[in-house]
Amino acid sequence: MNAVSVLRPEQGLDTAVSQPALRECVARAVRRYLIDLDTQQAEGLFDFVMHEVEAPMLHEVMSWYGGNQSKAAMALGINRATLRKKLAQHGLL
Repeated sequence: MNAVSVLRPEQGLDTAVSQPALRECVARAVRRYLIDLDTQQAEGLFDFVMHEVEAPMLHEVMSWYGGNQSKAAMALGINRATLRKKLAQHGLL
């Protein structure tokens, strides 16, 4: 059984509580992708997964912080300029 905490902006990330459910979701998605490939060789899987995960993560974090890039960047552990670059790359600006 996985416990999932609801993270609030004022809370720190409690990796012991919040990550198991996320890890499990990612593991299932990657496993499903590999099963769907069947006998084909997977190529560029790391970049593919990172690209697929990054856009929705950025969207959700920006929504959570009401579009405040400074707060979102702080929550993500990146600087605001990097956040803006990533938002632009994903068409989220």
